Amino acid sequence: MTPKSTPPQSREMKQPCKHPRVQIVSRDEDSEFVECKECGEIFESSEFKDMNIEESAQESEI
Repeated sequence: MTPKSTPPQSREMKQPCKHPRVQIVSRDEDSEFVECKECGEIFESSEFKDMNIEESAQESEI
């Protein structure tokens, strides 16, 4: 018998991390990268700012 594995969709069903705490991990001339202290995701800081803007816009529509 093969062991049951968790379907890949189960990861997507979790609430997405809102990255409440981030730390700068790398910086060069044109960009700065931050890591979320909660989920470990690394992304460009400009993306983080865009995420906050989009979230604020969605909340104001409600």
